[in-house]
Amino acid sequence: MALKVPAQEMATFLEEVFPQVKGMFGIDHLAEDRLVMRLHASEQHLRPGGTVSGPAMFSLADVAAYVATMARIGKEALAVTTNCSIDFMRKPAAGADVIAHAKVLKLGRSLSVIDVLLYSEGQPDPVARATLTYSLPPKRPG
Repeated sequence: MALKVPAQEMATFLEEVFPQVKGMFGIDHLAEDRLVMRLHASEQHLRPGGTVSGPAMFSLADVAAYVATMARIGKEALAVTTNCSIDFMRKPAAGADVIAHAKVLKLGRSLSVIDVLLYSEGQPDPVARATLTYSLPPKRPG
């Protein structure tokens, strides 16, 4: 499916509808088949020991799923997460950004299912894997 919203426009939209995340995430690559997005790790995202926390990694997976879906359906601010399953597999490198590789597995009229692999920047093996489902707002006539 062709993208309806290019990367720069998607980044602007994300900051408009979620101003609380301004500067927290970056879109490295957005194409028809995948999204690469990063969490700019800062002090607020770290747990004791200096690694990125589980809640911060969840946030990245969730936002990546949202962006991957919106880029395909258009700007629909009211799409919401209805399910998320996340497996934390290894500890991220201390202080490193976390990179999400997201792929839309299924995009229907009312649901989007997305798979996200999270990597600690510079490390070859994923630190977490998430599968998310988004509920899409109904199309309005007209």
